Amino acid sequence: MKYKFSNIIQFARYDMWRRTTTELDTWYKRLGYIVARTIALVIRGFTSKNLNDQAKALTYSLIFAVVPILAMVVAVAKGFGVADLIEKQLNASFLGETNLVPTIMAMVERYLETAQGGLFIGIGILILLWAVYSFFQSVETAFNRIWNVKKSRSILRQATTYIAIVVLIPVLIICSAGIDIFIDTTVESKMHIEALHNFVRTSGVKILQFALCWLMFTWMYIFIPNTKVRFLSGLIPGILMGTLFQLLQMLSVYLIALLGRTSIVYGAFASIPILMILLQWTSLLILIGAEMSYAIQNNEQFEYEHDLNRMSRRYKDFIMLYLLSSIIKRFEADEEPFTAEELAIRDHLPIRLVNQLLSRMVETNVLREVYQEEDESKAYQPALDTHKISVSMVMERIDMQGTELFLQAPSDEMQTFWEHYVALKEKDNELNNILVSEL
Repeated sequence: MKYKFSNIIQFARYDMWRRTTTELDTWYKRLGYIVARTIALVIRGFTSKNLNDQAKALTYSLIFAVVPILAMVVAVAKGFGVADLIEKQLNASFLGETNLVPTIMAMVERYLETAQGGLFIGIGILILLWAVYSFFQSVETAFNRIWNVKKSRSILRQATTYIAIVVLIPVLIICSAGIDIFIDTTVESKMHIEALHNFVRTSGVKILQFALCWLMFTWMYIFIPNTKVRFLSGLIPGILMGTLFQLLQMLSVYLIALLGRTSIVYGAFASIPILMILLQWTSLLILIGAEMSYAIQNNEQFEYEHDLNRMSRRYKDFIMLYLLSSIIKRFEADEEPFTAEELAIRDHLPIRLVNQLLSRMVETNVLREVYQEEDESKAYQPALDTHKISVSMVMERIDMQGTELFLQAPSDEMQTFWEHYVALKEKDNELNNILVSEL
C-alpha cells in the first residue's frame, strides 16, 4: 500500500509532466492527463497564491460594495422599467428565506436618493460609480495576479467592462423573467395536469437559473483578466463554478430553514453569519474558477517543468540550434514559416522551452517574428542572410546578451582580467586550452 501511494505521488509530481500531450496516442489519455494536470495546478495555485486570503480580502470589498452595486443595478433596471424584477429575484434567492430583502432594498433606495441629491451636482453619482469601480478593480487585480499579469487594463477599458457587467445583470434578469413567463403560459396552456405543469415549470426555472449563472461566470473569466483567455478556458470553470454557486445557494436556504427557531429570537440577525459565509465561499469559488481557467489554458506550459529548471546549458544550446536549423531549412525551401506550436508538436517539445528559446533568438536578432493574418499567430524567420548565420556567431550573440561592465568601481586586477578574457575569446580555440589560473 505504501509503495502504491509513493508511486501516485511520484506520478503526480514528476511523471505526468514528463510527457507532452502530443505524444499520447488516444484522446482519452490526452484528456486524462489534462484533467489530472489541471487539478494539480489548481491545488498548487490555491496554496502558492494564497487564494483563501485573497477571498477574504475580496469578501471585505464585496460587503462594502454590495449596496452600491445593487443601487446601480436598480438604477439601470428603472431605466428599463423593470425595477420590481430585482426585488423579485432577491426574494427568489436564499435571501427570501430571511428578513433581509426589505432592509437591503430600503438601503438601496436611500443610497440612490443620496446619490441624486449630492452636496454638489454629480458628487453623489461619482461616489456611487467609484464604489462600484473599486470593487470590480479589486476583482480584476485578483484575476491578474492569478494569471501572472503585471499590468492592469487602461481606466477607459476598465470603466467600459464594469459598466457592461452592471448593465448585463438587469438584462439577464429581464430575460429570465421573460422566459419564466413563456414557460408558465405555454406549459399551462398545453398541460392540464397540475402536478405535471408545476414539475415542468419548476424544472425550466431551475435550468434557466443555472444557465444564466454559467453565462455570468464564463463571461467574467474571459473578459475580466487583462489577457486573452480562450473561450473553452473560461467556459469549463464557468459551468463548474456556476453550478457550485447554485448548489451553495440551495445549501444556504437549507441552513436558514434549520435556524428558523433562532430567527424567532434574533430576527434578521440570525441570517447575517450565513450571509457572510456565503459571500466568502462565493469569493473563493470565483478565485478557484479563475485559477482553473489559468490552469486549463496554460496546461502545456508546465510540461517537463522540473527537468527544465535543472536543464544543462549544453542541452539547451543543442535544442536552440536544432530549432534554428529547422527554421532556416524551412525558409530556404520557400515554405510557410514555423510557429512555436508547430515546432513543439513536431518534435514533442515542451512549448514553454520552445517559446523561451525562440524569444532569446529574437532578442539577439538571429530570428524575427512574422505575424500571420489568417490566424493571428506569430511565426519565425531568419533575421539575417542564412549564409552568415554560423554556430559561433549565434553562440557569441547569446553569450553577449544582456548588460556588461555595469560595476561602478571594479578593481584594477578585475579590469585586467576582463580585458585578457575578452581578447582570448575573440581568438578561436585559444581560450579552450588555457588554464583558469593562467588567465
